[in-house]
Amino acid sequence: MDYENYYHIMPDGTTKQVSPFTGTEVWAVPGRSSKPVSTSHAVHPKKIEPKEKEDYCSFCETRFFETPPEKVRLVKQGNSYTKVEFLAPDKYFDTTAEFRGVPNLFEIVTLDYWRKNYGYKLTQKQLQWRESYLSNPVGLKHIIDIINFKLNRLGKSFDDIEKAPLEEKLHFADSFFGGSHEIIIAHKHFVHDAKYDNQLFSSGDMTSDEHYHYLRFTIDSMVDIFEQNRYARYISIFQNWLSPAGASVDHLHKQLVALDEWGSSISEQTKMVRQDPNIFNEYGPNFGGHQNLVFAENEFAIAMVGIGHRFPTMEIYSKSHASRPQEHSEEEIRGMSNLVHAVHAVTGSQISCNEEWYYTPIDSVYKMPWRILVKWRINVPAGFEGGTSIYINPMTPVELRDRIVPILYKLRDEKKIEFLRIAEECKLQPNPLKYYLK
Repeated sequence: MDYENYYHIMPDGTTKQVSPFTGTEVWAVPGRSSKPVSTSHAVHPKKIEPKEKEDYCSFCETRFFETPPEKVRLVKQGNSYTKVEFLAPDKYFDTTAEFRGVPNLFEIVTLDYWRKNYGYKLTQKQLQWRESYLSNPVGLKHIIDIINFKLNRLGKSFDDIEKAPLEEKLHFADSFFGGSHEIIIAHKHFVHDAKYDNQLFSSGDMTSDEHYHYLRFTIDSMVDIFEQNRYARYISIFQNWLSPAGASVDHLHKQLVALDEWGSSISEQTKMVRQDPNIFNEYGPNFGGHQNLVFAENEFAIAMVGIGHRFPTMEIYSKSHASRPQEHSEEEIRGMSNLVHAVHAVTGSQISCNEEWYYTPIDSVYKMPWRILVKWRINVPAGFEGGTSIYINPMTPVELRDRIVPILYKLRDEKKIEFLRIAEECKLQPNPLKYYLK
């Protein structure tokens, strides 16, 4: 393979990279990895007041009425989890929600987008939920309060909001019951017994079982959006952790946004798969194995340091024949979850990061593997990048690998992550991803 066209280490240690999948050109200069990677509040923490029931932000357990109506929640009973859909608003505080699925108050792709461009209508199921919610006095007040808040944030004066007819306000409520932009919110804001505001509860602070249910719950929500919106061709799934990664709230959550197209990245990669069905093996694990960039593996997934990314990036690939998350078996999902959880445990709560999901679109006949990228947002592209289209990554792939591996061993020894093979323990079998098989 022509790996040298994509990955070349200069005599001084500068690592020049081009992503085989996006064409992004990246240089990593040795020594820049010594730059601190924590966020400002991690460096200068402030004391917090411990509370039995958290109320630190709008996603916390005592402030459920500050988000749109809850679509679904996951409740833990002993060692089992139960999914509860369309909970009545006056029952919100009767159970503890480990995870909640709620509409995004400020949609990226709005309900009006689907209505005006496609003639989209709420399904009978959604209309029944809307009617039931609005007929509940607690629900009606919740909806009016949320709409008033949204209108104010959109620039309406309090006088104008007060004068607006109820029917006009309730028109805005349709997006709460039939929109296609959803947020999956975790229960905790801070870790148990936190004393400072930098002790936020992150993906890596979960148990491996909690993380599996977080992932599984997200996949179920993805399936539901596809079922309710016939015009959706792809759902962008991502997690922004801390403000440098684009999070507006420092409370763990994922987002799902339905789209009527694949986006340029997936479209280009589909063309590549059409020309070479095995390309994700060739420039994924096969390449990673040759360059010693594979750092973890289990029976169902494999993780490596990615090349050609603007930020230090870890790539987790599913080995499954299935190419979409919802087509995976429970053990395959758990295998993926365990590796993603391990990567977040290595990252910790102090490093801002993005988690991005990629998979085969529902209307594509050309298959690509389900893969999840975790990107450390520890650098800001600046003038040099804008003028040259060459991006400076503060860590070489080898430096990132060498930072990850010792922590993985420690976490495994402490049984904070599920068992996985690490570094030289990995099998590195050629073509471990089976997505391309008929």
